[in-house]
Amino acid sequence: MARSFLKWSAVELAEKAGVGLSTIQRMELDDGFPAARGGNIEAVYKTLIAAGVTFLPETDEGVGVRGKHKAKRTR
Repeated sequence: MARSFLKWSAVELAEKAGVGLSTIQRMELDDGFPAARGGNIEAVYKTLIAAGVTFLPETDEGVGVRGKHKAKRTR
């Protein structure tokens, strides 16, 4: 969900986070908390946060992500 919000491919996220493509693919297959090493999860999480993604807490409606709005330019 967060990767698609950023319009990044799995390859782009893997490169930016410094993890293998297979790690991203495995993490995206899991429903719930991803099955990956803590260091890999942390690297992906920090990369997404740095790119402007905010993870929303779970509610009755599920989980989600939000991105930072860019400030509008004024003339």
